[in-house]
Formats: sequence, structure tokens, C-alpha cells
Amino acid sequence: MMKSVEIRDTKQKVVAGKILCLGRNYPEHAKEMKAETPTTPVVFLKPSTALVADGSKVVIPPFSRDVHHEVEMVILIGKEGKNIAREAAFDYVAGYAVGLDMTLRDVQAEAKKKGLPWSVAKGFDTSAPISPFIGKDGVPDPHNLAISLKVNGKLRQQSNTRNMIFRIEDIIAYLSTVFTLEIGDLVFTGTPEGVGPVVAGDVLEAEIESVGTLTIGVE
Repeated sequence: MMKSVEIRDTKQKVVAGKILCLGRNYPEHAKEMKAETPTTPVVFLKPSTALVADGSKVVIPPFSRDVHHEVEMVILIGKEGKNIAREAAFDYVAGYAVGLDMTLRDVQAEAKKKGLPWSVAKGFDTSAPISPFIGKDGVPDPHNLAISLKVNGKLRQQSNTRNMIFRIEDIIAYLSTVFTLEIGDLVFTGTPEGVGPVVAGDVLEAEIESVGTLTIGVE
């Protein structure tokens, strides 16, 4: 499993920390999930063992029959902070990457029905593919980037980061009231609409304008 992530323009490697993820951060995705649009961020965690690099494979666990793709912009935290003010949030951003929040939708649905946590559905090994990062100075406006995902060459997800309900400064400020943010922490900022199933043999190609691309197989 990945132990570190790379900022590709400086070749700097950073040990990966905790993975903080937002659910339902695009209104159209909330609608397709038949869920309410949140008024405060919906947060869940993945372990660092979920990380896999560009060119790797997502391995579907034998206990799931419905695995979905969710393309997301990922933030790399570059400085430790707690109770961070919104206006200071970008001081804590080191870079951005393309990520996939792979989800065992059947396992998640069963957990939701029983009022149980999503940890298994969201945190299984290989559930967090991630591209190399680009330093934050290479992305002047992270709130206006085309984001898309193709499966076997067919477009599945297409949106723009301007559609996020909670902006990066809101996300960092909120998360830092709950968790001390540390160097190497990763923040998955939510997925737009168009999520859907993948099966063994599929090839996923994710792209975020100015940030990069991510290509992942499924087995």
C-alpha cells in the first residue's frame, strides 16, 4: 500500500496521514442519492491503507456485488492546524490531486438501513486511488475546474468544482474544529452526480482541469 504521496512539480514525498472525506458535497449528487442537501459537512474517514497510486487496481472485496466510482478533488494538508479561520485556510493547503472514493454501495445501503457506520463500505483496501499532487500555486482557482470520469472510455461523471456546496475554506475551517489537521492529511472534497457501478476488467480515467489525471483498473 502507499505510504506517501508525491507533489509532482517538486518531487517532494509526504507521508500520508488520515483521510477525511466529504459526503454529498455536490447538490446533484445528493439528489441522485435521494438524500437531503447538507447544511453542515458530512464527514467520514478512510484508513491510509485505502490509498493506491495512479496505474494501480481497485480490488473488489468478495462480499460486495455493487461497487461504485466517485471522482473527487483531493486536498493535501501542508501545515498542522486546529480551529483554522476561513480566511487562513489556504495557508494549510500544500496541493491538489485527482482521487476516487470507491464505494461498496450495497454494503453502504445495508449499513444505512441499520443505522450503522459506513467504514467497511468506504474504507476497504484500494478504495482511495489517488494521482500525484500538484502544488497549490499551480492551481490559481480550485473552485472553477472541470472534473470528469470515464469508464472504458464512456463519460460517466462531468461537472465543475464551482458546484461544491462547501468551498475549500469552509471544509478546512470545519474539519479543524473536530480534528487537528496534520501534515500529510488528505481531504476528499466530494463527488458530483453520475456515480455508478464498475466491474472487474473496467478501466477508470478521472481528470480534473489543471490538476491532472488518474487511471485505475478494476479486478
